[in-house]
Amino acid sequence: MSHIRARLVGCGSYLPERVLTNDELAEKIDTSHDWIVRRTGIHQRFIAAEGEKTSDLATAASRQALADAGVEPGEIDLIVLATSTPDLTFPATAVQIQTGLGIGGCAAFDIQAVCTGFIYALSVADQFIRTGQATCALVVGAEIFSRILDWEDRGTCVLFGDGAGAVVLKASAGSDPNIPATELPGIISTHLHADGAYQDLLYVNGGPATTGTAGTVRMEGKEVFRHAVEKLAAVVDEALSANGLGKGDVDWLVPHQANIRIIDAMGKKLGLADDRVIRTVDRHANTSAASIPLALAEASRDERIKPGDLVLMEAIGGGLTWGAALLRW
Repeated sequence: MSHIRARLVGCGSYLPERVLTNDELAEKIDTSHDWIVRRTGIHQRFIAAEGEKTSDLATAASRQALADAGVEPGEIDLIVLATSTPDLTFPATAVQIQTGLGIGGCAAFDIQAVCTGFIYALSVADQFIRTGQATCALVVGAEIFSRILDWEDRGTCVLFGDGAGAVVLKASAGSDPNIPATELPGIISTHLHADGAYQDLLYVNGGPATTGTAGTVRMEGKEVFRHAVEKLAAVVDEALSANGLGKGDVDWLVPHQANIRIIDAMGKKLGLADDRVIRTVDRHANTSAASIPLALAEASRDERIKPGDLVLMEAIGGGLTWGAALLRW
């Protein structure tokens, strides 16, 4: 029996040149480097330059992913971008990436699930490939959260940064009946959830149909933390159970990089050694939909993740949305 699935064949990333440290923030608001590190694990974040757009970050990360995959832009037949900070209300920022890469004619669209956006985008691209509607997909997470922050609110402005990460997925077929589906390279499964009853815990207080402005991030930090620990634990169990796998089967955890305490809690839940959890939050801060692909690109580039390794990704974001994905490298 043939197992058509999406295999990850390349990773790319882009971070702006400007680095904003905790000490610099402490000069402007009532905070300190130690306060931020103690509560979040964040030491610094990257900030997009004036005039630099989400599509610029995304296109740069995409070029790197294509080069890493050895794929020409013309081979891409699907572009899915996860972002909460699009260039324009419309058209989709994905078509700006398409134009920047010199691709014409393929499907290109945005997905908005905030910090869970990359997992959602990965799931959509996976389904396109499994059903034969695409054979080579570009999946991108890109954000410029610095443009929607209240820089006087220390509860939110210290948490976020800008950046972009991208992966290339190609259709892959395995036909050996002696090899379990969970052992074949590629995306094994994705698991998505949302509950709008909690939307007031993390949101932006603006939009074209309400205020006519972009608005700024608002968050109930303690409640978001509580839901994160609870819901991420549940979706991780769901992903493993759905595939007949146990915690001991996981080789790597690549979590959404929101808060070091949440990341550490999930690593302990899985019984993973610290060096088996990919952490970039100290340098990148929370880059929302870009955080997981940025972390994947770093772990791919330094070859920590080896062929055959089982990778678990998970995230939670405004909505609330949450989800997980299992990938055989």
